[in-house]
Amino acid sequence: MPPKAADKRRQGQGGPSGGKAGKAGKSKKKDEDDFPEAGEDGSTARAAVRSPDQLELTEAELKQEIIRTLTADNPHVPQDIIRFNFKEGAYKLVDDMDHTAVHFTLNGYLIHKDSDEGRRQSIRSATEAEETLAEEEEAPVEAAAEPTEEAETKDEEPTEEAEAEEEGEGEGEGEGEGEGGAEGEHEAETAEAAEEEPHPEKVPERKLKNQFNFIERGSTTFHYPLREKGLQTDPLPFGTFSENVNQWFIYDSYMEELDRMEKAKEKEKAKPVAVKKDDQKTGRKLSLVEIPHVDSLSMVARAAKIAERMVNLNTYDDIAQDFKYFEDASDEYRGQNGTLLPLWKFQYEKTKKLAVTALSWNPKYKDLFAVGYGSYDFMKQGHGMLLLYTLKNPSFPEYSFSTESGVMCLDFHADHPHLLVVGLYDGNVAVYNLRRASPEPSYKSSAKSGKHTEPVWQVKWQKDDMDSNRNFFSVSSDGRIVSWTLIKCSKSYSNQFLDVFEAHHMAVDTVSWNPFHVKVFISCSSDWTVKIWDHTIKTPLFVYDLATAVGDVAWSPYSSTVFAAVTIDGQAHVFDLNINKLEPLCSQLVVTQKKNKTTHVQFNPADPVIIVGDERGLITCLKLSPNLRKKPKGKKGQEVKKGPEEEIAKMEKLLSLVREPGKKEEQ
Repeated sequence: MPPKAADKRRQGQGGPSGGKAGKAGKSKKKDEDDFPEAGEDGSTARAAVRSPDQLELTEAELKQEIIRTLTADNPHVPQDIIRFNFKEGAYKLVDDMDHTAVHFTLNGYLIHKDSDEGRRQSIRSATEAEETLAEEEEAPVEAAAEPTEEAETKDEEPTEEAEAEEEGEGEGEGEGEGEGGAEGEHEAETAEAAEEEPHPEKVPERKLKNQFNFIERGSTTFHYPLREKGLQTDPLPFGTFSENVNQWFIYDSYMEELDRMEKAKEKEKAKPVAVKKDDQKTGRKLSLVEIPHVDSLSMVARAAKIAERMVNLNTYDDIAQDFKYFEDASDEYRGQNGTLLPLWKFQYEKTKKLAVTALSWNPKYKDLFAVGYGSYDFMKQGHGMLLLYTLKNPSFPEYSFSTESGVMCLDFHADHPHLLVVGLYDGNVAVYNLRRASPEPSYKSSAKSGKHTEPVWQVKWQKDDMDSNRNFFSVSSDGRIVSWTLIKCSKSYSNQFLDVFEAHHMAVDTVSWNPFHVKVFISCSSDWTVKIWDHTIKTPLFVYDLATAVGDVAWSPYSSTVFAAVTIDGQAHVFDLNINKLEPLCSQLVVTQKKNKTTHVQFNPADPVIIVGDERGLITCLKLSPNLRKKPKGKKGQEVKKGPEEEIAKMEKLLSLVREPGKKEEQ
């Protein structure tokens, strides 16, 4: 049979399977072309391919076993890296190089199931699965058979490509071989049988649980059983009260209470303090002493004051430690200069708009000092205040007195420290007794007793007179010096004076005698100068220009050559004439606020501290560094003498250097 006829017959018998047989024959021919041609004896010729650099080894060398050990070290890592070691200060060889080599890196695409994106994908997958399951259930069974018939019809229809392949195969095979045709028919039948077999349904993959996600695991916890407990109490007693209150009722109640208090005071006065009874049996006199009435409020106030001091001691413990023990060691490197260490600050709410016009330490209680408040401005005159502070309680004053006029000066009595005299801006003088719990002064001048007509600028206690009456002097800008006695007031007008010193060109703010030398006094003025005088010489011994108005000056109680001055620019200056006669040992700013002036300064009589007042009513306590309170050194093997005689001798030696030869006087 010719090849073309055989092809047609094969096509008519097989239909679509004939095309598949043709494809199989074509693929078989392609495989035969890939293999090399066989020889006459049926063996295939193979050519050995060798690398040009392959070694030619003998049989013994080929059988030799060579052991290679694999390590995790990277052979390409440099071994001679040297870096500087800051700890040892030398260059060291780095021996801990990183041997890790990264060959492949891939970013993961997994999303945690508890994240927002994971929840959205889970919801979307569950929704799609439900929709697919619903479609499969609703579709009829016939819908599944239609695709099979359509597939068979497509297989029966020969395509042009398949016919072209069959014609090509027929021409290539020659004139027809019966065995080849039979094999093609067998393969076509096998393929058709395979297509007729139904495909197995895909089993959906089961999702594996994440063994490390503890949310998917179930757990049970112990639940405590609920318990109820009830209590029943007796109802509290209550009553109904109603009353109409008016102005007359309040007034009557107030008057009744006032009468009751007055009657109670009269009964207390009528009770005898001590009642003596005679005991006839023993012949001895027994005395019954009744305890005087003590106001409970005063006892509470005393306890509250002690508690307040304890709280303040804890609050300002660091400042108290500095006050007692701190000594500035840096003075050793400053030469002769020193510093002022700020300690406590004293301020009262009612005195913020008043200036500090007077300062004075109590002669007996070294931690207690009095502060006078007023104003130096004529246009800003008003009320004044007198406060007493203690270093033990910087938060609140111990005593507080209000005055109708500003306080200009004050002074404690040396022998009776509870008596305090003050001079007021309106020309009056007043004496306060701190033992009396009264806001009013015990003694006060008036127009009848001959008060001053202008402000009182200085008051000073004197020793008691022949009748043991306490007296003091007052100085005013009205030109009078008045001697006052607490029993009666004696006015003394002095039209004669002992001497006149042309000291300053402007107002003199302070004049103070040296506490050791009776002939030396110091003065300060608004003409920027501080001058030290010998009252037997008309010219000043020392003159210091501080470049601004001087508010106050004060001698120290421990040395005859140390004094301090404050200027209106907020600075405090400390001098020691025994160390430096030309310049201050310390000039330090003690006021921090702008447009604020320092007004007064005072040394503590026992401790190395000073207090400085300003125009804003603030009192600042400062400690002197060791250089500002140096004591003279004695020669080797000799003791340093102490006492007023030594201080007088030290001042006299200093004065002898500046006095004129004709003016020197023997002591």
